[in-house]
Amino acid sequence: MSAIWTQEQILALAPDTSSALNAQALAVRSKWLSLGYNEQVIWGECQGSGSNPYCTQIDITEIAFNCTCPSRKEPCKHAIGLFLLFADQKDAFTEKPLPQKTSLDIPKHKSDNKTESTKKVVDTVAQAKRAQLRYNKVTAGMQDLELWLRDLVRQGLAIAQGQPYSFWDNAAARLVDAQAPGVARLLREMASVPHSGIGWEERLLTQLGRVYLLISGFKRLQTFPAEMQADIRTQIGWTQNQEELLTSSGVRDRWLILGQRVTEEDKLRSQFNWLWGEQSQQAALILNFAYGSQPLDTSLTPGSSIDAELVFFESAYPLRSLVKILHDPADPVDKMPGYSSIRDMMPAYAKALARNPWIEEFPVALQAVIPVFNDDGCCRGVRDADGYMLEIVALNSQQRWQLLALSGGHAVGIFGEWNGDRFLPLSVYANGIFVSL
Repeated sequence: MSAIWTQEQILALAPDTSSALNAQALAVRSKWLSLGYNEQVIWGECQGSGSNPYCTQIDITEIAFNCTCPSRKEPCKHAIGLFLLFADQKDAFTEKPLPQKTSLDIPKHKSDNKTESTKKVVDTVAQAKRAQLRYNKVTAGMQDLELWLRDLVRQGLAIAQGQPYSFWDNAAARLVDAQAPGVARLLREMASVPHSGIGWEERLLTQLGRVYLLISGFKRLQTFPAEMQADIRTQIGWTQNQEELLTSSGVRDRWLILGQRVTEEDKLRSQFNWLWGEQSQQAALILNFAYGSQPLDTSLTPGSSIDAELVFFESAYPLRSLVKILHDPADPVDKMPGYSSIRDMMPAYAKALARNPWIEEFPVALQAVIPVFNDDGCCRGVRDADGYMLEIVALNSQQRWQLLALSGGHAVGIFGEWNGDRFLPLSVYANGIFVSL
């Protein structure tokens, strides 16, 4: 049997977010009429909307998928769901020979007298074919998107205010079909910008510019350094192999856990954990996911720290990372690290964008800023000793009162996310106390 796959690694194989969500809904025993496995193959029969069940099969030696469902996505939701179920409930599967009726067009094992190097060559060829097929789909999708963007700009941005959500969603759906889910997400997020109030034109043009820059970068992908190619591919929706990543050397440090944010979309919860290396002075982002009632990881608690080795995903400005080796929990956070002023932070942000212009949330730790409140109790922003200020996103009532109580008009340490327009505070350090907002 091949190496154990985690839920996150399996979900990373999904071609888009909706496939991942639907697959998790299928990862329950009651959805499958039969389940089986052997040393090479996992298989199952899933009752769909038709009279005959879908036969799904996974070659776990080469991670190849096949299914009799009509979906054009590869792998489909049934294949990902079957893989998730096997990883979570292997005892639900019966070890037995593969039935003839479920035998699909997936490469069979070669005879045992084949060398390991020969098997790897065959696997490499198959992977190359699948990679080329996806590349061709993405290329066609990006060409279609470029024409769509040109038409929008030629007609004028004012037309965007009169467009329904379907105007953006239909364009995004075509990109999902083209296996470019990352770009599809960017388009869907633009749908609300024309209705976001004063200055919407500039915000929309900025977002459109980033997408157009992504299209231009993809056209000349092979001319860029490997790190920039990785950023472009990640933005489009390619995933990096986490198993391979964990074999590379990492950065050992005392990592301060400074902030945590959880979002939810269609029952899929995403947990953003922000860490800061005490010696390396490097920020790190660890993402965790959970669907429905599944629990999120609770091992990274804001206000604590860990002695660990982190490995970073390939990028011109590395942020996302994985814990490779956890040595020991360390002491609680006893200070706010980071920049001494907003004036010092801005050049660092500019350098980060110069290396990766698609950074959406930039981690910012400020050692001493004063929260500024209006007469009605709303927080306008945070100001440093030099008078520079970052405007803050709208906070809820509890967050506003926490921030006001902790600062009391005095300077505090603060950590949060800066998107180039607004600052979202996630934690505060004041009078020796660390508080998550």
